[in-house]
Amino acid sequence: MIKLKIISIYVILIFSISLSFAQNKQNLVTKKVNYDGFVTLSDSLRTYREARLIDEATFNIYRLESNTIILDTRSKKAFDEIHIKGAIHLNFSDFTEANLKSIIPDNKTRILIYCNNNFESQKPSLFDKSVRLALNIPTFINLYGYDYKNIYELEDYLKEEETIIPLITNDKK
Repeated sequence: MIKLKIISIYVILIFSISLSFAQNKQNLVTKKVNYDGFVTLSDSLRTYREARLIDEATFNIYRLESNTIILDTRSKKAFDEIHIKGAIHLNFSDFTEANLKSIIPDNKTRILIYCNNNFESQKPSLFDKSVRLALNIPTFINLYGYDYKNIYELEDYLKEEETIIPLITNDKK
C-alpha cells in the first residue's frame, strides 16, 4: 500500500512537472510577441523622437557627413522607383538584429529615415500612407529597440520637384 502511494506521488509529481514545462514552453512562444512591451517602448520614445525630427536643410547637411546613412525601409519596388540619393534599402519587414548589423555594423552610426509621407509626388511609390501609420514611426521605434539610438527623422512634407534633397528616379516609360 505504501509503495502504491509513493508511485502515485511520483506519477503526480512527474505529471505536474511535465505540465509546468509545457506551460512554460507555451509562455516562451507567446512572449515572442509582446504588445505591452511595444507600447511601453513607443510611449517612452515620444519626447526623444520629437527632439530628433529634422527639417529638409538639416537632413540635407547630415546626409553628406561621415558615419551617416540614409535608411529606406519601404518596399524594394518603391525604393527602385524613387529614393533619396545614397539611401540604403532594408525593407521594414526584414528588420532583424542580423540584417540591421549587416548594413549598420556600428550602432553609433547616424541613421536618417524618411518615408512616403515626407514627399508629395505623382509616383505611386510615394503616395501618402495613413498619417498615423506612416512608416517613419515604426522604423524609428524598431531601430531604437535594436539599440540604434542615433536616429533622425525627416519632419517636412516636400514636393518631389522642389526639394533640395536629391532623389534618384527610375522612370520606365
